[in-house]
Amino acid sequence: MTEGMTVKLSDKDFEVLRDFIYNHCGIYFHTSKKYFLESRIARRMEATNAKSHTAYLSLVKNGGLRSEELNKLLVEITTNETCFFRNPPQLKALENVFLPEIVAVKGKIGFRKLKIWSAGSSSGEEAYTMAMMLLEKRPTILKDWIIEIAGTDINEEVITQAREGIYNSYSVRNTPEFYRKKYFREEPGGRFILSPEVKKLVTFSHLNLYDDSKMVFMKSFDFIFCANVLIYFDLASKTKVVQHYYNNLQPYGYFFVGQSESLHGVNDKFKTVHFPGGFAYKK
Repeated sequence: MTEGMTVKLSDKDFEVLRDFIYNHCGIYFHTSKKYFLESRIARRMEATNAKSHTAYLSLVKNGGLRSEELNKLLVEITTNETCFFRNPPQLKALENVFLPEIVAVKGKIGFRKLKIWSAGSSSGEEAYTMAMMLLEKRPTILKDWIIEIAGTDINEEVITQAREGIYNSYSVRNTPEFYRKKYFREEPGGRFILSPEVKKLVTFSHLNLYDDSKMVFMKSFDFIFCANVLIYFDLASKTKVVQHYYNNLQPYGYFFVGQSESLHGVNDKFKTVHFPGGFAYKK
């Protein structure tokens, strides 16, 4: 294969690869996305010296669902664009309305533990944003509370980045100066090193949202965030994954999606809760 050249994917090979990816993780590629998939496969064919699409398909499939090459292909076909403090209206509502509400509910039953799940956590910015915000509440409403934040992603590479907690200036571009100075150490060259105090509140792990056997163990969360992940799924995949979120959320908990996303036509069990600049879902 000539470097930089995209070889046309046959309809049959496209369908085989599309179905394999779909059955593995629920990500669905419509035929209109065929060229996109071709270009991403071309990169991986160059990297693996695969001489044909058939040879590459064999390489991916022979490794099974935990195939290293499949994981590298998923890196190519998914976008991991994110940053700290990405959705200000959502964060403001969390801090001023939803968090105090849940703390009051759990305080009445004497259960001083807060659990948050960042699903599709990418390189960790969302989960760490929550950690910083909650640390600021430690002296007041979260005094003596246990805080557990889970960050999960199907992409092994971004999980490794998240655990390192090292970011560039682009990642922290929306971070308020107070948080940036308090919880990051800025180094020459524009590197921002996250405080160990923040990192220890978050545990990152590999999770395929389409894997029922793993999803059933993600239990009892007070808040679940799943921003810009469901856009990769078709209706059947969305319905399946969102049902898991519903099952894994506490009766008084809240579920958040991206600003441009909605559960309309996906799940009618969740109730919509509006706040200035956005909305959330609850049981």
